[in-house]
Amino acid sequence: MDLKVIIVDDEPLAIAVIEGYLSRIHGVNVVASFSDGLPAFEFLQDNPIDIMFLDIEMPHLTGIELVRSLRNPPVVIITSANRDYAIEGFELNVADYILKPVTFERLLKAFSKAKELLSRRANDLSSNESEYLIFKESKRNVRIKQDDILYFESIKDYVKVVTASRTVITRQSMGSLEQMLDKDKFIRVHRSFIVAVNHVDTFSTSSIEVGDFEIPVGRLFKDEVVKVLERKK
Repeated sequence: MDLKVIIVDDEPLAIAVIEGYLSRIHGVNVVASFSDGLPAFEFLQDNPIDIMFLDIEMPHLTGIELVRSLRNPPVVIITSANRDYAIEGFELNVADYILKPVTFERLLKAFSKAKELLSRRANDLSSNESEYLIFKESKRNVRIKQDDILYFESIKDYVKVVTASRTVITRQSMGSLEQMLDKDKFIRVHRSFIVAVNHVDTFSTSSIEVGDFEIPVGRLFKDEVVKVLERKK
């Protein structure tokens, strides 16, 4: 999939130069260009963009003001004839700061940095999302951090998800739930219970204590439960 790029610069020649350079790079789609920060801001409210080439000194809204006003800005490459904004630019976590006139070699180097930053953002997002599980309760989806879950309890066709601060009841089987859980974090201890290993306070072959809750250990599960929990001591 092509990377979506916009250019924000009040110099038409600068836009033309950057567009020309980007046309030589495979997998780039310049979707729009703006000579003013304000229409760029409005465009970014409804259009997800990967990389933004951004001038600093522009009418109505400067490049710095534009980045600060965005809730989730794209990866930014600043292009400016003024080096005085470099420190301020990097404080905004821009990928690079190119001094005009922009050369193809310098733009290519900055573009590579921007792609690396995009990749790191995607990995961080994936990592953060993997820390959560999503359960459907009534007509809403509830995100719960895996590390906050104490245990799961099966109630007929439903599963009760219990944390220290809340309980969510979702229509799901224990079998399908077990398939989606991290096996290093959760263990089936009974036909009706799955517990978070790190929240187990005490255990025996017949029961487990998780916080204020005492949970039975099923006869068919006791050997595996003791083996896993003794290994975690």
